[in-house]
Amino acid sequence: MTGVGIDGVGMTEFASETDDSVLELGSRAAERALADAGRPGEITSVHVGNALAGQLTTQAGVANALTSYLGIEGARADRVENTSASGASALHRGIDAVREGDSEVALVVGVEKMSGGATAEVTEAISRLVHAREYAQGLTLPSFAGLAAGAYLDRYDAPRESLAAVAVKNHANAVHNRFAQFQKAVTVESALESPVIAEPLRLYDCCSMTDGAAAVVLCRDGDVDVSGVASATGTHAVASRSDLLDFESVRRAGKRAFDRAGLGPDDVDVACIHDAFTILELLELEELGFYEAGTAWRAVRDGETDLDGSLPVNPGGGLKARGHPLGATGVAQIVELVWQLRGDAPAERRVDGPETGLAINVAGFGNNSVCTLLSG
Repeated sequence: MTGVGIDGVGMTEFASETDDSVLELGSRAAERALADAGRPGEITSVHVGNALAGQLTTQAGVANALTSYLGIEGARADRVENTSASGASALHRGIDAVREGDSEVALVVGVEKMSGGATAEVTEAISRLVHAREYAQGLTLPSFAGLAAGAYLDRYDAPRESLAAVAVKNHANAVHNRFAQFQKAVTVESALESPVIAEPLRLYDCCSMTDGAAAVVLCRDGDVDVSGVASATGTHAVASRSDLLDFESVRRAGKRAFDRAGLGPDDVDVACIHDAFTILELLELEELGFYEAGTAWRAVRDGETDLDGSLPVNPGGGLKARGHPLGATGVAQIVELVWQLRGDAPAERRVDGPETGLAINVAGFGNNSVCTLLSG
């Protein structure tokens, strides 16, 4: 156990576009988390997960600006950037601050306003997350995901419908999540008929650009315990990996978190998996030890990852349907787990009596991963 707990959580509604600024989004999530915790005025550190401020918006120094916007004086404040795992990395920073006695009450905010730039600008910024050599060759995250999806389907003789099933499940969960960007169900048929993005991946296999924010309050005596947290890097250049389906950062971060918590995959009752592409949900479940290689697709098909299955996955809709504001996603995963562990999630998407939850937040295409375990 880390000796750190979560005392309050909050988030904004996720949307394709909002008129709110980065500061307005971040402050709304923070104020909801502080109200949930009942600790206004006690914050001693603020840690902001944000990937693109200064690239897509005019707001620089986002941690300092947000702390001032919230009226917090004298606190330590920093911005953490780890591409699409910025939120979980900021959470890790806050946990360390409380655990080491550097902060009594830490506020962690993940925020992103992806609509702050034109689609071409956002696409360009995200494209630069890959290795410079691969960027120069025109390779993108969807390209890698499409290659990995094709390799997985071929290697394990999995039907194309197995990827669509991930999207169907996560959209079904998001129907009952008022914070989700897409509160609508989809069918396997509609997923298979949606436009091609990177063969065999189609539109419904990929997350979208999102505006939103999420926040948590950390302290020594929170309602939910942080059992373990760990991060790890992987081979940055995908072309240099021995296996396209090998996500070593996920595997290493998961093992470290499990070891530090004294837990294993069988102890997890609910999981939030980084499904920026449907294939990633399958690969990450396998790398974390929940399923053997090449078998997660059968688990999804058989309903094991449904809300009433043996391992409910992404009860809030995941990145696919809840949305993926880069800096906010890792914190939003934690908010969802806290709601599930406290029994606060709406009955329509509430997991039955979970005691332990896991979140995995991934940077780039497995370049870096952060795994967090919570206990209710």
